[in-house]
Amino acid sequence: MLKEEVIQKVKAYLEAEPEKRDLAEGALLVLQLTNNRIMYQNFMRRPNHYASRIEYELQKKYNFYLQQLTHEQVLEMGKQVQSIAKEHNLPNEHEEFKKGKRADHDALPVEIQALYAQNLSIMQQMRRCHTQLQLLSVEHSTCPDSERYPFLKELIDLDKQYHANWEQYDHFKVGDIVPQPTNAEHVEEHPADKTPEKADEAPADETPKQEPTPASEPEAAPADTTPVKKAAKKPAAKKTTSKKTKK
Repeated sequence: MLKEEVIQKVKAYLEAEPEKRDLAEGALLVLQLTNNRIMYQNFMRRPNHYASRIEYELQKKYNFYLQQLTHEQVLEMGKQVQSIAKEHNLPNEHEEFKKGKRADHDALPVEIQALYAQNLSIMQQMRRCHTQLQLLSVEHSTCPDSERYPFLKELIDLDKQYHANWEQYDHFKVGDIVPQPTNAEHVEEHPADKTPEKADEAPADETPKQEPTPASEPEAAPADTTPVKKAAKKPAAKKTTSKKTKK
């Protein structure tokens, strides 16, 4: 495996902005990783011309290092899972759940009682996860480590929570304050165990309510600017004089 200090320098070089990279340092890192002096001399003659090639060589070596690191990590996690499987007899699906129910179980707080039921669910998840791992770990399998890693990690996390629950359940004293669970103690439900949300429940209306505007005096109606037609004058009525009758 590559030296850790060299890898850290390679990581810093690749994360730097291209215009801020020390190309001479990059060429030297390539030499340290490949021991190819001819390539190093070519890089140093025209560093700006070979800038992209220097980045390519360093990225290739860095990716290979990460693959090795992941493989070793998966191997170590696999050994840990083997111990967990042996401890809980996970291959035996009919193994009876631990008989550790306290005599004063009904007198315990609800939160503590729930730990007992939660561990039964955790054990079921561990068995399911172990079965999936066995399907991936058949003989002569070329399954990549990236596929095994999530199952290994999940099983190890479940085992930690399983033991933490028993520790809290077994040593809790009636009358003590129930400790609040932390984020580390929270176990997420397996995707298959989650109950889907009801489709007919409408989401809450998050539209902010508008505050009623204060009442204001009504605005005066605009004056009618249409010219008013003058009414035609009626002809004056002729005065009629009554003639006096002669006597």
